[in-house]
Amino acid sequence: MYICKYNFDINIQPFFRNFIRRMSLFRQISRVYRSKPCMRSMSVNSSSLTDLAVDEDGIAVLTLQRPPVNSLNVELLQAIISAFDDAAAKGCKGMILTSSLPTVFSAGLDINELYKPEMKRLTLFWKTFHDMALKFLTSDFPTATAINGHTPAGGYAVAMLSEYRVTTKGQFTIGFNDTALGIVPSAWITDLMLHTLSPRRGELALMASTMFSPSDALKEGLVDDIAEDKAGAIEKCKGFINQFNNIPKWTHSPCLQKIRRIPLESLYKYLNENPNEVLDQVTKKETQNALGEYVEKLKRRKLERTKK
Repeated sequence: MYICKYNFDINIQPFFRNFIRRMSLFRQISRVYRSKPCMRSMSVNSSSLTDLAVDEDGIAVLTLQRPPVNSLNVELLQAIISAFDDAAAKGCKGMILTSSLPTVFSAGLDINELYKPEMKRLTLFWKTFHDMALKFLTSDFPTATAINGHTPAGGYAVAMLSEYRVTTKGQFTIGFNDTALGIVPSAWITDLMLHTLSPRRGELALMASTMFSPSDALKEGLVDDIAEDKAGAIEKCKGFINQFNNIPKWTHSPCLQKIRRIPLESLYKYLNENPNEVLDQVTKKETQNALGEYVEKLKRRKLERTKK
């Protein structure tokens, strides 16, 4: 039988002294990064489109406030990016998205950016939308969304980009209805949807533009929790963010990017190889016709409400 003989005739004390010294330094650095305070202010960034407020625990709440339905146009997307950067610069430990509107989180992409578009504006719109997506997918701090009303299409894309979603109870729907408007979602969107739901359920929901009630959204995995009202949803989002209190901040973005590697790689591939894919699709005659029909439907609904 072969016996391996190790030579332990070495002085190990210097090794342990160095090890203990390194661990002490690591603990000091960890405390700095874990407890770095967010500059407290009840309104650190406010515009006509968004409001960024920070609580005493350093959690930022970004409220979308573009009536009537928080539709995402260039300016609102830019405001979200700006607020995201402000929260990061101030050292906030997390950010929650919600809406100031009582029945709508976000109706999605602004139809006026897509229907009969001016190409320069449309190009800027898509670039800004993807810049916003990258902020979430590579975030240095945890993000969550408190859904408090209707959340179709691009509205749910914004919610899905965050790491945790809580919906309120109510008579509204959540999900992707892009195909119903004649739009095929980008590969990174479908990958993110399949990452969020089970692949089979995500496939069926995307293909059929299925919209879910809050309870069904919870059951299927579109959201992680449900609350009675917006305040309750925000509190649950804060609970999620507080789970990271003892986690070194520098681990968040690398870990998040590994976990969401497939949709993130799809997004980078789209930006590098197919940046005009959606632009070409949106400007197709068939898509413009479908969008035109949708615009007319919205006009009829508005007229009917006016008559009442």
